[in-house]
Amino acid sequence: MAKKILITGGAGFVGSALALGLGQKYPDWQITALDNLKRRGSELNLPRLKEANINFIHGDVRNLADLDASLLQPDLILECSAEPSVLAGYNSPKYVLETNLIGTINCLELARQTKSDFIFLSTSRVYPIFYLNNLNFTEEKTHFQLKEKQTIIGASKYGIAENFPLDKARSLYGTTKLASELLIAEYADSYGIRTLINRCGVLTGPWQMGKVDQGVFALWMAYHYFKKPLKYIGYGGKGKQVRDFLHIEDLLNLIDLQINKLDQFQGETFNVGGGIDNSLSLLETTKICEEITGNSINIEPVKENRQGDVPIFITDSRKIREKINWQPQKDAKNTLTDIYQWIKENESMVKSILIR
Repeated sequence: MAKKILITGGAGFVGSALALGLGQKYPDWQITALDNLKRRGSELNLPRLKEANINFIHGDVRNLADLDASLLQPDLILECSAEPSVLAGYNSPKYVLETNLIGTINCLELARQTKSDFIFLSTSRVYPIFYLNNLNFTEEKTHFQLKEKQTIIGASKYGIAENFPLDKARSLYGTTKLASELLIAEYADSYGIRTLINRCGVLTGPWQMGKVDQGVFALWMAYHYFKKPLKYIGYGGKGKQVRDFLHIEDLLNLIDLQINKLDQFQGETFNVGGGIDNSLSLLETTKICEEITGNSINIEPVKENRQGDVPIFITDSRKIREKINWQPQKDAKNTLTDIYQWIKENESMVKSILIR
C-alpha cells in the first residue's frame, strides 16, 4: 500500500539517505523531507532529493507552524531531526534543548493530530557517562577491549544492551533524547500512536559531513584524503578509544524492515549499531585510511580527556538481530572505501565543508 512519509531532518545525512533509499524502493510512496538546513552541507542534498522526486520543505521542527497538520497528513513520521553533537550541549544548551526536545514534542503533536505512526532515531548517548567510564576493559596494542566479565547490568563483552542503567548524567544532548523517548511512550499510551525507538550508535557513510565531535569516521577519511593534520584527543593521546559503526545503507535496510513490520515492533526500543565485529579505534581507523588513500598524515597526541567523552562504546544489538532477519553487511574496509570514493567523486564540492 502506498504511504505518505514525513522525514524530519530530511536533508541531513541520515534523513536524506532514508528518503532517497525508500523513494527508490517504493516509487509510489509520497515522501516529504523537512529540514532547516542549519547543518553545513545539508544544502548539497537538495538537488539529490529533487532528482528523486522527494518533496522538500524548508521548515524547522522548533516551529509548530512548520508542522501544520492541515497541510501535512503523513501515515508515518521518521523523526531524524537533531543537533547530534555532545559538545554542542555544553556550548549551546538552548539550541540543543529546543531542537531535540521541543522539536520532538512538535512532531508528536503532528502525529497525534494526524494519527500517524512514529519512528524515532534516538542515540546511544542516553546511557550515563559515569557507568560507561566504569566498564571493565583492557588496553591492547591498537585498541581498548571490553572484558568478558562486567559488573554493570546490561554490559557484556558484546557491548551495551537496552537494560543498561539510566539513573545518572549522560550529557545534555543525551538527556534531550532520553526525555524524548519518555514523551514518545506517553503519547503512544495516551493517543494510540504506533511508535518505535532506535538508539543508534555511530552512523557513517557517503554524504556525511563529518566533524570532530560527530561523524568521526567520515572526518578521518576526509583529512587523510586532503592530507590535513588530526589529533588523538584524550586517553593518553594514543588513539585507542573505540566506537562501533553502522553504514547508513545497513540502517536503511533495518528501517525498511521495521516499517513493514511495525505491528510486530510497536512500542519497542532497540539498540542499533555495528556491534563488536564492526568496531574500530581511532588508531585502527588511521591505518585503514592510510591503506585506502595512500596518504600518511601528522596526528598530534592530546593526553587530556574531552568533556563528555568515553573510552569505549560498542552497541549490543542482539535484541533487534534476534527479532528480525537483519545483520550489518558493510565492514570497516567497505565503509571507509565508500566514503573515500564519495569524496573522490565530489572533491571540489565537499572540501570546504569537510576541511575546517
